[in-house]
Amino acid sequence: MARHIGVVAPPFPSHFHALQALADALVERGHRVTFLHQQEAARWLDSPQVSFSAVGHTSHPPGALARSLRLAAQPGGPLGLRRLIADLSHTTDMLCRELPRALDELGIDALICDQMEAAGGLVAEASGRPFVSVACALPVNREPGLPLPVMPFAYGRSERHQQLYASSERTYDLLMAKHRRTVARHAALLGLSPRSGLHECLSPYAQISQTVAGLELPRRDLPAHFHHVGPLRPSATSQWETAPRLSPDKPVIFASLGTLQGHRFALFRRIVRACAALDVQLLVAHCGGLDRRQEERLLQEGAIQVTDVFPQRAVLSRADAVITHGGLNTVMDALVARTPMLVLPLAFDQPGVATRVQHAGVGLRASPRVDGHRALSGKLEALLGETGFAAALTRLGKEVEAAGGTPRAADIVEEAIRS
Repeated sequence: MARHIGVVAPPFPSHFHALQALADALVERGHRVTFLHQQEAARWLDSPQVSFSAVGHTSHPPGALARSLRLAAQPGGPLGLRRLIADLSHTTDMLCRELPRALDELGIDALICDQMEAAGGLVAEASGRPFVSVACALPVNREPGLPLPVMPFAYGRSERHQQLYASSERTYDLLMAKHRRTVARHAALLGLSPRSGLHECLSPYAQISQTVAGLELPRRDLPAHFHHVGPLRPSATSQWETAPRLSPDKPVIFASLGTLQGHRFALFRRIVRACAALDVQLLVAHCGGLDRRQEERLLQEGAIQVTDVFPQRAVLSRADAVITHGGLNTVMDALVARTPMLVLPLAFDQPGVATRVQHAGVGLRASPRVDGHRALSGKLEALLGETGFAAALTRLGKEVEAAGGTPRAADIVEEAIRS
């Protein structure tokens, strides 16, 4: 039976792109899919099959999204972090207030809710609609003995590790107090049981993650309805139409810091210097974060090609290593391509991704703030010279390929809606 499915997610391009791939798959099966958010978030959708309905016209006027993206890309010190959390709270508050009416007016039957936006799960549960939670980033499901994804800790089982994880969790909850109060207030207003954290707003029907179990830290308490499906991607793959002439005798390094972090010119310069010391061929994707003058500067200092966007999967299949901020999309694509990673985590769940990459043996981590170009050169040299990464990459790459991806996620959504 065809259903009208709503999608609620943070207004970030990587989240919208992953969920659009899932939405397209559901539309092709006969369903209708509508994303709901502030008007400016519609820019992240480019599928003619998927609809968009704007909410929050008063509280989130034109220009609000650009401000949110600036805060997310570089919150700065404690004051900037407080502004970012206040902004997240403001958006959750708006969605909790405006979604109930919008869902009724649109005739939404069920919801797909990004784990990083609590409003979707709260409103769906209160209205009695079935909903599926999707982890486009690392899952927020908490478990004793594991560090939160936002914390830069290595994995360990010692008593010291356990104390560190527990204390850092308390610190995180204190930092997120404003957002937690917003969630708690709307849970009460909607007549739901008390809750305040993102991990308390997840679906009891089905939870989907873009990761695979082999990349995760050892978990014991995931619910039975949690599914690792691997990356959510469109079925069609883009071609590398403007590939530069690359020498077969020199390694190829691909560097990308993602959509929100592509403005970090100084870090890109450090990466260029690190690669120049190794005589490798560096390709840089800045996702529109750099201007033409900065592109030319990186080319003058040794990069082979600098552009806003590469067809990532095609480039990774040619690269001998990738330097990444630890965005989950890049990491999962690198696993499919069997490309070892040097992860420089900058924000959000990226420290947790870096921990998992190193724990799984598919790459190394470095500090974007402390490590200079010589340290980066040494770690790149290890990636290119050590054969120990190949076996782990092959194992995890096969696991990702067998996880099911977008079609499997669509199956799960349909089953949750039927049940």
